[in-house]
Amino acid sequence: MTHPWDDRYNTDEYVYGTTPNDFLVEHATDLLAGRETAHVLCVADGEGRNSVYLAELGAQVCAMDISAVGLAKAEKLAAQRGVSIQTEVVDLTQVELPKAHYDGVVAIFCHLPSQGRAHLYEQVLASLKPGGFFLVEGYTPAQIGRGTGGPDSADLMLSKAELEKVFKSFELQVSQETERDIHEGDRHNGVGAVCQFIAQKPQVRQQSYQFSANRDKASHRMRYVEGSSANDGECTLCKGPLTSDD
Repeated sequence: MTHPWDDRYNTDEYVYGTTPNDFLVEHATDLLAGRETAHVLCVADGEGRNSVYLAELGAQVCAMDISAVGLAKAEKLAAQRGVSIQTEVVDLTQVELPKAHYDGVVAIFCHLPSQGRAHLYEQVLASLKPGGFFLVEGYTPAQIGRGTGGPDSADLMLSKAELEKVFKSFELQVSQETERDIHEGDRHNGVGAVCQFIAQKPQVRQQSYQFSANRDKASHRMRYVEGSSANDGECTLCKGPLTSDD
């Protein structure tokens, strides 16, 4: 059984073009810097323009979309550009992502119903590794009626407030609602009202402990000191007592 998105993508032309999203291009190099072969997930990636771009930057990329037709075109585009990507046909409102698996998740114009969007957010929260990033651009309700792209239902739109609430434990790098000129194929063409968001999952805080015992009194008391400095892999409780100078 085909999906309506299969019908949309069933053309020789790339409906949203083959050029990557401007917001992604602006930030991708910095987000990937320092990550050796970053593993990145692109959700709702359709015909693959964004996943192929990230693969060209050296990332290991998985593109997920509900349209098998779109992802076939994504694989064709990757082959033309001399890179490889992994593709998976999935319903993002029900997908189960692997835990602590990705260095980054990219969602460009991923417009899901609010309930399905909440499910995807939960999956993203769990699937990112510590230090991993979540990059989003999508239309806001202010886009409705403009005729320059996007769905016509406010329930499918994004907001800065929603993203900040869900990802409140992350470190925000970009969070804004703005207007910009968008030219991505025939479907996104003109000034659009968008939400742009980048947040990073906090690194795991390493704890180290030391202890001391007061042996001058009949009842011995012990104390420990907790810190967040990196250790050398040994149990810090086994490194001996603190000195009186501690």
